[in-house]
Order: sequence, then structure tokens, then C-alpha cells
Amino acid sequence: MVKAYKQEYTYRHPWERVTSASWRKFADPENKRILSHILEVDTLNHKLDSDSGKLYTTRAITIHAPGPCLQKFIEVQEKIQYDPHPDNPDSWMLCRHETSIQIKPLSALASMAEKVEQRCAERFVQNSAKGREVMERICKYLEAESGGISL
Repeated sequence: MVKAYKQEYTYRHPWERVTSASWRKFADPENKRILSHILEVDTLNHKLDSDSGKLYTTRAITIHAPGPCLQKFIEVQEKIQYDPHPDNPDSWMLCRHETSIQIKPLSALASMAEKVEQRCAERFVQNSAKGREVMERICKYLEAESGGISL
């Protein structure tokens, strides 16, 4: 069983500001309180598609989850994509966030696995809201830093 969900969020900031905020999100010391579950972020791979101009990045994010240690049994895949917003492509960004959570096969505990997946999904939704809060704060900081000039 896989628990998957999708979210969309509009950042009312230009591309350059949103992408800068995305790179600063985990490095900013002020975010330690809000994103206290994030222990470490490592960039594993960068790939620039020269035909499309898209940058693909693979990161490994180590998190702390209170309770029993389930790391051997849970697999999480997360994909975040930023695109110009169709209603205002020069000034806004549309963030598409997809997450899938899977408990590795435990046939004897299948009903419990489904409940654990659901609880994990609920926590990821809560934590992604915190991540958006951090992104908005960084975007506003970058806007103030640039004197309100759109990049």
C-alpha cells in the first residue's frame, strides 16, 4: 500500500526570489526552530537539461521522527516542481509538491502499515506547511534586501 498526496501552492514572488529561497530554506539558521525535524540536507546530484533549461537536483534529507524507529520500514519519495504561474507568469510561481509514503512489505501487519502510512502523510502535510512558511519568510527577506526590485 502506498499513501500519496499532491499539493499546490502559489508563491506571489518572481522566479529568482523563489528559487533563491528554495536553496536557502534548509541552510538558514533562523529556520531551525520551525524545521526542527530536519537534521541534515545533502545534495546528491545536479543535472542541467540543456534542451529544456531545467535543473534537476536530488537531495537526501535526514529527519527526526519521534516514536519508534521505523526507518527500516518506511520509504518516502518527494518531488517539488516550480513553474511560472499561468495567471501571472512574470511575477508568481506555482509550486507542485508530490509525496508518496510506503511501508515496506509486512504482510502480517498490513492493516497497521496502512494506519502508519496515513499518520506519516498527515505529518508530511503539516511539515510542508511549515516549509512554505519558511519559503515565504525568505522571499520577503530577499524582497526587502533587494529594495523591492524584481529580479
